[in-house]
Amino acid sequence: MSSTADSSKKVIPDTKAVEEGGPRRADGVSQLYEGNVFDATPDDRRQIGVVSASFLIFNRVIGTGIFATPSTILSLSGSVGLSLFMWVIGTLIAMAGTAVYLEWGTAIPKNGGEKNYLEYVFKKPRFLVTAMFAAYVVLLGWAASNSVVFGEYILNAADVEVTRWNQRGIGLACLTTAFLIHSVALKWGLHLQNFLGVVKLVIIVFVVVSGWVALGGHMKIDPPHNFRNAFEGTTGSGYGIVMALYNVIWSFIGYSNANYALSETKNPTRTLKIAAPLAIGAVGILYMFCNIAYFAAVPKEQFLASGQTVAATFFGNMFGSRAEKVMSVFVALSAFGNVLSVIFSQGRIVQELGREGVLPFSKLWASNKPFHAPAAGLFEHWVVSVVILLAPPPGDAYNFLVNLISYPLSWVNAFVSAGLIYIYLRPKEFPDFAPGIRATLPVTVFFFLTQCYLVVAPYVPPSAGQSVYDELPYYLHCVVAIGIFASGAVYYLVWAVLMPRFGRYMLVKETVVDADGWSRSVFTKLPLAQLEQHQQEQQRS
Repeated sequence: MSSTADSSKKVIPDTKAVEEGGPRRADGVSQLYEGNVFDATPDDRRQIGVVSASFLIFNRVIGTGIFATPSTILSLSGSVGLSLFMWVIGTLIAMAGTAVYLEWGTAIPKNGGEKNYLEYVFKKPRFLVTAMFAAYVVLLGWAASNSVVFGEYILNAADVEVTRWNQRGIGLACLTTAFLIHSVALKWGLHLQNFLGVVKLVIIVFVVVSGWVALGGHMKIDPPHNFRNAFEGTTGSGYGIVMALYNVIWSFIGYSNANYALSETKNPTRTLKIAAPLAIGAVGILYMFCNIAYFAAVPKEQFLASGQTVAATFFGNMFGSRAEKVMSVFVALSAFGNVLSVIFSQGRIVQELGREGVLPFSKLWASNKPFHAPAAGLFEHWVVSVVILLAPPPGDAYNFLVNLISYPLSWVNAFVSAGLIYIYLRPKEFPDFAPGIRATLPVTVFFFLTQCYLVVAPYVPPSAGQSVYDELPYYLHCVVAIGIFASGAVYYLVWAVLMPRFGRYMLVKETVVDADGWSRSVFTKLPLAQLEQHQQEQQRS
């Protein structure tokens, strides 16, 4: 069954498993059974080294957040000192998250990321957690938001008025380009990501160095002296502090990005151990210096008024108005690098769910045809992202979808870290768990608590004028996100429990290897009458 030549034939239950007493039942709830199951990955697909893995993380974390979010953090925290302190806390949380995903990635070095980690711990009912995670991955489009930002900054650089459709039209071109590059030219896509990562690094280092110049008093305006009485104006609003930290933490999301492609990574354990701390450590240091640079050159009042264009304001104060246009181009390139990184990883998660066999048309999603890349998985994420990009009108509807995309990740991270805590407390239940590096229990608990914070924080009632929506309930995206996970549970109930029970069959999971050398799981319907007859024949013999 596992040979390449047989991969295109009809799959039947593993006869050896049946002869030895039948396929193994996966749990006591569903009608899922396991026959001959294994994993196979072709070594010639391992193209990602330390540099590419580092930039996969670097590009995913640094999108447009550091160029736009600082003004929001200052507005919510009220003072320069508390704002900088928030970024220090965010760096510590990101390092803890990196340690957790390092342990998981070196223990299970294969494509799929959180899908594999959740399945490893939450085993029963079998594939319930997989179906809930699949609903989150398949129905939400992470690449949409920065595609819109790309369109906005390109238009700003060209000095063209930003409208709904020209902004989204350019965003669609950005998204489609990223999809085509990763679908048709995998190696060139990685090279482009690395190049944009270098560009992004150069831009931020230039901002940092310019900040040192500003601290020396050399700029186009009078020095703002923001570091005198740095904690003046600190907010007394609990909501302000909660949401300031919330926004900072989200600026670091992406430390798990290399985990989605470990089956395509050279020496994955060693590579991840180097790339992840290197990327996140560099991001944390650069974020802090970048904020110091902004405060060195932008007066507090102008900082607050700049909104999403604080980086452009910084360049204008340092080098004049023309420099603002140049910065807009740089931010657009940063957004494009983020879109490339996001669609690269999300397409691989869809492919891995296809390889697991839990999605409809799993063979299609698991495919690497026609250019040795997960084009079908990339296409699925492109379609969902395009819908989110184009369909909703501006205002509450669009903001709702953007928030809906990001919020469920807090739940996923909470369960991933909770699973690791369980392994620490019950190691005898997981004798084959042998990671290349340990996060340690205190660090994992700390990360778990921060993710619980992200789950709960959006339910805190906003202060007057600070709601994320004009008319919608401020917590709506949180409730709908839980509904998306629930839809996966309903799919599981129908597919794995009700249909087999009423159809009088069981689902037998087996592994086949396709012509490209990748293994995938298939579920075969085995009538219960056939199994009962086989067992009776065994008893008579």
